[in-house]
Amino acid sequence: MKYPIVVHKDSDSDYGVTVPDLPGCYSAGATMEEAMGSAREAILTHVEGLLMDNEHVPPPSSVERLMSLRSEPGAVWAIVDVDLSVLSDRAKRVNITVPERLLHRIDAFAEQQGDTRSGLLVAAAMEYITSRQRAS
Repeated sequence: MKYPIVVHKDSDSDYGVTVPDLPGCYSAGATMEEAMGSAREAILTHVEGLLMDNEHVPPPSSVERLMSLRSEPGAVWAIVDVDLSVLSDRAKRVNITVPERLLHRIDAFAEQQGDTRSGLLVAAAMEYITSRQRAS
């Protein structure tokens, strides 16, 4: 899943990161790259805690939507790609039937996104489940 983050930098501090879709999820880093890497770890840790507590995992919002809701002068918006499938206790191979044409589209999209077929399907299933939970 791709979560938007807000990066702040004061002249006398490291880069600070907030994750608007995950209240209470923060991180920091000495460089922008370090801040984004620590944001990925913070998101994974935060989502893992939500899952352990059987709580709802909010799906990522669009940056445009968040920018319209929040005033962040001097902040930099970025997107962090997080593979939530690493949170499972262990992977399990499954056999599913998918129309060949759809499978080609899945594979092409996954490759374009720098993902695997499994990673894409897990992320899509997680996003679908959380959106349905949110709606009910």
